[in-house]
Amino acid sequence: MPVHRRSQLLARALVLTAAAATVLGVTAGGSAQAAPGGPDRPDRGDVKAQVEQLYDEAEQASEKYNAAQEAQHRLQGETTILQGEVATAQDQLNQLRGDLATVAGAEYRSGGMTQTAQLMLSSDPEAYLTRARSLDQAAERQQETLHELINHQRRLDQRRAETAGKLAELDQARRSLAESKQQIQQRLAAAQKLLNGLDAGERARMASQDARDAEQRATRGADRLDLGDAPPASERGAAALAAAVRMIGSPYVYGATGPHAFDCSGLMYYSWRQAGVTLPRTSQAQANAGQRISLSEARPGDLVIFYRDMHHVGMYAGGGVIVHAPYPGARVRYESVGAMPVAGVVRL
Repeated sequence: MPVHRRSQLLARALVLTAAAATVLGVTAGGSAQAAPGGPDRPDRGDVKAQVEQLYDEAEQASEKYNAAQEAQHRLQGETTILQGEVATAQDQLNQLRGDLATVAGAEYRSGGMTQTAQLMLSSDPEAYLTRARSLDQAAERQQETLHELINHQRRLDQRRAETAGKLAELDQARRSLAESKQQIQQRLAAAQKLLNGLDAGERARMASQDARDAEQRATRGADRLDLGDAPPASERGAAALAAAVRMIGSPYVYGATGPHAFDCSGLMYYSWRQAGVTLPRTSQAQANAGQRISLSEARPGDLVIFYRDMHHVGMYAGGGVIVHAPYPGARVRYESVGAMPVAGVVRL
C-alpha cells in the first residue's frame, strides 16, 4: 500500500462522526470500551483497514445517493409537466367531440334527405339554399374536426405513455435513493461499531494526527502554504475557488451542498454556483462537465477527480494543492493533490 494511503488510514478511521450520522439518521452503537489489554480488544491495524474500506463504500454509495436524488427532482418536474399536458389535451379532445356532436345533430335534424329533394319540397328555396351552404361548410368543418380529433387522440395517447414511463423512472429513482441511503447507514454503523472498540484517547490522537498530516501534505512540511503563482483558468474559475476557500473549516456531511456543510461534490456544486455556473450534482457527472486536461496543465479553479470510479472530487488551488471536503469527521481543507490517486482534471 502506498505511503500516502497508509497515512490516511488513521484519518479515515473517524468516518463515523456524530454530525454525519445525525444527518443520515444513523444512531451510533454503544459506547462501552474494551479494557486495555483485555481479550476482546480489537487490533488497531484491522480496525484501520476495515474502516478505510467502509469509508470508500460509504462515499461510493453517497455519490449514488446524490445521483438518485438529482434524478428524482428532474423526473418529478418532467412528470408534472407531462401530467399538465395530458389534462390540457383531454380538454381539447372533449371540445372537439362536442363540435362533432353539434354538426351531427344538425345533419340529423335535416332528415338525411338529399339536397335536391329538400330543395323541391322547400316552401322557401332561397332560405334553403342559404341553409344548405351553411351545412356544406359545417360538413367541411366536421371533416377537419374529425382529423384534428384523431391527431389529438394520438398525441394524448403518446403523452400518457410518456407520463407512465416517467412515473416508472421516478419510482425506480426513489427505490435507488432508499437503497443508497441504506447502504450509507449500514457502512457508517458498521464502522462506528469498530471504532467503539478503540478508547477515546486513541480516537482523539487519530483526529489530531489527521489534522497534522493534512497540513504537512499541503505545505510539504514548510511553515506556510505555497499555492504558486499560476493564474486561474478563467474569471469564473477564480470566483469558484474563492468561494471554496471561504468554506474551509465547514464540516463534511453526506448529501450536503452548503452553505454550512458539504460533501465532496456538494462543495464543487456550491462553489461554482457562486461563480454563476450550475454543475451536475455528482463527482462522476462533474468529471464530464468540461474539457479534460492533464494534471500538469491544472490551473486554479479546475476540478480534480480522484479514484478509478471517480467517487471523489476537489478543486485545484495551485502549487499541487486542492481544496476539498474530505470525509465525515474532517472539515473542508487544503490537501496535496497527491494524497489520492488522480483519475482526471476538468476545466470548465
